[in-house]
Amino acid sequence: MNWLQRACFCFGLLTCPHLADALQLELPSVARQTAERVSAFDGYAMPTGPFTDGQVPSVTFEGAVERLTWRIDSGSSTTLQTLAPLRDQLLAAGFTVLFECEGRDCGGFDFRFGTEVVPAPDMHVDIQDFRFLSADANDGRGASLLVSRSRGATYIQAIIVTPAGVAPVVQEAAPATAKSAPKPVVVVPTEATPIARQLLENGHAVLSDLAFAPGGSNLEQRAYASLKELAAFLAEYAEGTLVLVGHTDTVGDLATNIRLSKRRAEAVRTLLIGMHNVSPERVEAEGNGYLSPIASNLTPEGREANRRVEVMLKP
Repeated sequence: MNWLQRACFCFGLLTCPHLADALQLELPSVARQTAERVSAFDGYAMPTGPFTDGQVPSVTFEGAVERLTWRIDSGSSTTLQTLAPLRDQLLAAGFTVLFECEGRDCGGFDFRFGTEVVPAPDMHVDIQDFRFLSADANDGRGASLLVSRSRGATYIQAIIVTPAGVAPVVQEAAPATAKSAPKPVVVVPTEATPIARQLLENGHAVLSDLAFAPGGSNLEQRAYASLKELAAFLAEYAEGTLVLVGHTDTVGDLATNIRLSKRRAEAVRTLLIGMHNVSPERVEAEGNGYLSPIASNLTPEGREANRRVEVMLKP
C-alpha cells in the first residue's frame, strides 16, 4: 500500500464544539464556498485603520478562528452591494463596525499585503476593486469581511473569532450553498514530498525551481525536481487533476500579461506531458497575469518572485 492510499480523511477534527452554533453568515444562493479553515485556538490581527506610517494598525483577537471564503462566478453586483447585507448581519448579531474602507482609501497594495488574506486560489484580491470591514462585539468576539471583484468574479472572505466561554450568537440557518457541511481534513503522511504535502494541505503550491526571463515564456528543456514530484503525485493520486496557473510581474498591460502567463503555464504543461509521460487530460493551463502577486513589484527581487507558475489541485 503506497503512502497516499494510507492517507485518511478525518471528518470534523477541526470543528470547535463551541462554534457549532456560532455566527453564521447568509450568503447569496449563487455563492460557492471555496475554503473553511478553523483553528481551535489562534490569534488574528484585525485591521482597525488604513495603511499608515508603514503598517496597518490592528487589534489582536484570540480564540477559535474561522477563516471562510466564497466565490460568485457571475453577476454584476458591486463590492458594496455584496458587502452591505453581510455588514447588516454582523450589526444584527451585536457587532459594532470598527473600520470600513474601499480600495485606495484602505491603502491599496500596502493594505492588501499588510492584512491577512486566505491564499489563492481560494481568495483573490484585486487591489483596484475591494472593500474591507472589521467589527467588534465587545465581548471578545471579532469579525472581518473582505470583498473583491476580479475578471467578472466576486471573492468574499470572512474571518470570525470566538473566544472560549463566550456564548455563541445563533443566526438563522444559512442556505446549503452558502455554508456547506464540515469538509474532510486530509492527514498527510510524513513521507509525502514537499509539493504533495502542499497540494493536499493547502490545495496549491509554487513551482519555485522554474525560471522565466522577463517578458518570456521559454522554459529550458531539462529535468526539474518540482515536475518530477508532480508526475509522481499524479501517479499516486489517481482521481485528481492539476491546474497550472501562470503569473507575471507588472511590466506591461494586463491583457498582455494574462496571455504571457498562460503561455508560461502551457510551457510547463508541455514539459510535464512530454518528459514525464503525464496524461494531457490530467493537467490544465491558465494565466492570471499580474493579479496575484506574492511580493512587491517595486523591486527587481519582488518582480522575479512574481514571475512564477503555481499548481493547484482540482479533485
